[in-house]
Amino acid sequence: MHFLDQAKIFVRSGAGGPGAVSFRREKYIEYGGPDGGNGGKGGDIIFEAVAGLNTLIDFRYTQHFRAPRGHGGSGSNRTGGGGDDLVIKVPVGTQVLSEDKEEVLLDFTKVGQREVFLRGGDGGRGNASYKTSTNRAPRQHGTGWPSEEAWVWLRLKLLADAGLVGLPNAGKSTFINAVTNAQAKVGAYAFTTTRPQLGVVRHHNREFVVADIPGLIEGAADGAGIGDRFLGHIERCRVLLHLVDANDADVAESYRIVRDELEAYGGGLIDKPHIIALNKIDTLDDELIEALSAELAEASGADVIPLSGAAGTGVDWVLDKLLEQIGPGPDSVPDNDEGEDEITWSPLG
Repeated sequence: MHFLDQAKIFVRSGAGGPGAVSFRREKYIEYGGPDGGNGGKGGDIIFEAVAGLNTLIDFRYTQHFRAPRGHGGSGSNRTGGGGDDLVIKVPVGTQVLSEDKEEVLLDFTKVGQREVFLRGGDGGRGNASYKTSTNRAPRQHGTGWPSEEAWVWLRLKLLADAGLVGLPNAGKSTFINAVTNAQAKVGAYAFTTTRPQLGVVRHHNREFVVADIPGLIEGAADGAGIGDRFLGHIERCRVLLHLVDANDADVAESYRIVRDELEAYGGGLIDKPHIIALNKIDTLDDELIEALSAELAEASGADVIPLSGAAGTGVDWVLDKLLEQIGPGPDSVPDNDEGEDEITWSPLG
């Protein structure tokens, strides 16, 4: 499946149906009169977040979405049928942006979230509703309220608890393959990963989602390499795991390059908790691992975890640190404060 995280679409709600101009002309009814019914309401444009989608590729082939208009009213005070609502299904994590991309109009963060974006026009009034004591045979009617339309951008930001960052070939794909079933492509060349990957980690009876994005290089904020366009997928992460290749000529400089690109991008990435790991230590001896870890710790000002995604060394240590930053799961039960009596359940409350 092709990955697409941005798409521009046109949406238009349905216009209201016109009201009817009609009069009763029945042989055995002495007094006739207007009986034109109202028009039906136009269909709404509705966005809904659904499970099972992780790309906007469908919107590459269909860019125009128009809800049907309401039907016109008719005689005998019959109201016209309303137009069906048009439901546009998007992946969880999708944002609806204004045409200039300056304003977030809708943000879908959970499965089943459903929002009316454009409301259909109300139906026009039939001539029966214009009847008064002084205007017994009105011929005016409403034509129906117009539709609403807009060009909008859809932008997908994957929902993950932890994000992987680092230079190209830092071992991010190897790590996510070691802890999940993502089956990310691994190769001995830069930019093996060309699109974000998601994987579910199961550790200590907990589950959390890890996102792997293409590697950053110096100048990514200005468009170098694949650029920083995929950094939006880790904006929602609670913690970032920064992998540094132990075989780099200068591990401290490798750390600073990625750190500078995160700061240049913005989006609060630089302020998130970071876990620093020296990756690929299976290729080095203990003395060199210790020296490089100390050098990286001095540059980052944080503890460094020696790691080998390929050999499995330090993987549990890293996952423990990630869980600490992610926090308790939704099913976790907090311990009772010390000194408080344990509360026992009673059917009587």
